[in-house]
Amino acid sequence: MSRSKHRGPPRGRPDGTTNPPPRTSGRPHQPTGGGYWLAGTHAVMAALANPERKVRRLLATAEAARALAEPYAKLRADHALPQPETVERVEIDRLLPAGAVHQGLAALVDPLESATIDEIARAGAARESAIIVMLDQVTDPHNVGACLRSAAAFGALAVLVPDRHAPEETAALAKAASGALERLPLVRVTNVVRALEELKEAGFWIAGLAADGPRTLAEAKLSGRIVLVLGAEGEGLRRLTREHCDHLVRLPMTGAMESLNVSNAAAVALYELAR
Repeated sequence: MSRSKHRGPPRGRPDGTTNPPPRTSGRPHQPTGGGYWLAGTHAVMAALANPERKVRRLLATAEAARALAEPYAKLRADHALPQPETVERVEIDRLLPAGAVHQGLAALVDPLESATIDEIARAGAARESAIIVMLDQVTDPHNVGACLRSAAAFGALAVLVPDRHAPEETAALAKAASGALERLPLVRVTNVVRALEELKEAGFWIAGLAADGPRTLAEAKLSGRIVLVLGAEGEGLRRLTREHCDHLVRLPMTGAMESLNVSNAAAVALYELAR
């Protein structure tokens, strides 16, 4: 392939440093001033450990506060964090959607400034190999969160979603991401096709995952800078998105099931690219 001779998962920030940049997370109800409530141990602790995240309030039950004490003292020594507020579980329940599992922890945070497609394209162009995930109108926040988690686990550079027809950064999305929103850029793009073209100019190959792809992902032997594009639940890739892919590839399935959940498909495909 002319765009790159190398293969392998990316590692670290778009600017080439060791760790990927932190991202925003979600909100349950709508706090004043544009903040978001995070809930659950993984999401909250990842936010607390992120120096770029502004934490306004931290609520904890007495039990959670005891467990939090030692690691929180170390975090507060590194950057400014609010004093934890010990509250009853019912008070946290009141702030979150019905049935939310918060494990006795909730944090009111400000959103972080998101990276842009230009920044991601420049970062990718500076590397011999990189993986970017593009979710084409995937609307379920749990699926987007799970895709973020897998993308972070397998060293992707970023996850891209369209401005429209993609979920807001809610508490549900953040919990499904299990801290990945703080570690991996979630980038919103105005136009999916235009974003793919910009990434092509930066040296990326575009691989769309489709059940009718002529080759499996392994058979395609993709290398270098790769954008893995996954379509909406049930509908798959849109026509214009398919037309702008360099490759249409599939996962080797037995036929016992027509398809995988999009987040499961993303995890399998990312593993194959990383392998």
